Amino acid sequence: MLYQIHEYQRAWLNPMTAWAEAAAKSFADPASPFALIPGAARVAAGYELLYRLGKAYEKPEFDIRQIEKDGRKCPIIEQTIIEKPFCRLLRFKRYSDDTNTVRGMKEEPTVLVCAPLSGHHSTLLRDTVRTLLQDHKVYITDWNDARMVPASEGPFHLDDYVAYIQDFIRHIGAENLHVISVCQPTVPVLAAISLMASNGEPTPKTMTMMGGPIDARKCPTSVNSLATNKSFEWFRDTVIYAVPSNYPGAGRMVYPGFLQHAGFVAMNPDRHVTSHWDYYLDLLRGDNDDAEAHRRFYDEYNAVLDMAAEYYLETIHTVFQEFRLAKGTWDVRGERVRPQDITRTALFTIEGELDDISGSGQTEAAHDLCTGIPASHRQHFTAPGCGHYGIFSGSRWRTVIYPKIRDFIRAYDNPMPKTVAKTASAR
Repeated sequence: MLYQIHEYQRAWLNPMTAWAEAAAKSFADPASPFALIPGAARVAAGYELLYRLGKAYEKPEFDIRQIEKDGRKCPIIEQTIIEKPFCRLLRFKRYSDDTNTVRGMKEEPTVLVCAPLSGHHSTLLRDTVRTLLQDHKVYITDWNDARMVPASEGPFHLDDYVAYIQDFIRHIGAENLHVISVCQPTVPVLAAISLMASNGEPTPKTMTMMGGPIDARKCPTSVNSLATNKSFEWFRDTVIYAVPSNYPGAGRMVYPGFLQHAGFVAMNPDRHVTSHWDYYLDLLRGDNDDAEAHRRFYDEYNAVLDMAAEYYLETIHTVFQEFRLAKGTWDVRGERVRPQDITRTALFTIEGELDDISGSGQTEAAHDLCTGIPASHRQHFTAPGCGHYGIFSGSRWRTVIYPKIRDFIRAYDNPMPKTVAKTASAR
């Protein structure tokens, strides 16, 4: 019922936000007579803020059109490689008319970026992808909004997430692949690779895990505390609702995006109030660059998706309440997840010193689980002064963290020697 009420509210707000947008343009446009009225700039800024607060935010585009490489502009084409009901595997194909550039790009490592399925769209990793494209062939998981997936497609479980990752790795080719997981997917990605190793399948050359809850018992944050302080039944009865009839996924049980967004904002309400007030002042001053930066951030931040209820509840139960991966008690489709069976994949874990979502040590815990990987093929880095989003986006990502990931991937782009793998497996 709450989801339906939210839809009624959106329908009621639509005319008001459209009117606010039109009014803001009328009072801001120099060619408009309304712009000549005293205080027009203040009125325009107020209407613009009202419009931004009330509008619906749709899924943004990656909008990565080109990169500059070796002093040349290389066009980028976004391709859908595999399309499943709940996810697309995308590739960002690089092109060049220079023979040497093309030859060099073909020899560069292949990377699969596993984006989070935890509220925001995969486009949140736009900066991650754009930066990686400088030196890599890049694929990414692009998760679908569950409200857009017809109920006839069936449920989507945490086990299905693991299976999706395995399918994508196999399709690209594990022998020549480096996997990067950001936040939430560190857990299912480690499970996927562990199961492949246990079954004797080839595994990726490297796995880089960034800011994820491998062991959520370590330095618990407010996110972790919520999961442990509330029962599984509370989550099931409080945040799960049916998709309304105006969406393709009508009737599907989901954790709605608007509830997730409310939770995001509630974590730092003062910061968001200050940001919107600064935006209003930027509009008054005519500071278009800062105002546009605010729009870009909130166009992404406010765009959220619904998660399938079974996937969300199983993640809460498995990862944040019973800690099954860390305890070694997690079974996926009847098969035990054994990270210690991974021997031929190098491991790099990254955390942010100021991360308030995945606490200190939660990601590094992967080293305690992946004992089959030689210590010489495992690394950890804590980024100083870096929060959760700074791990994969912004200046610290580009200048501090990315160079370390690039160098790590280059160091292990050749397969791990068999003698090393045998030594590790004998431990």
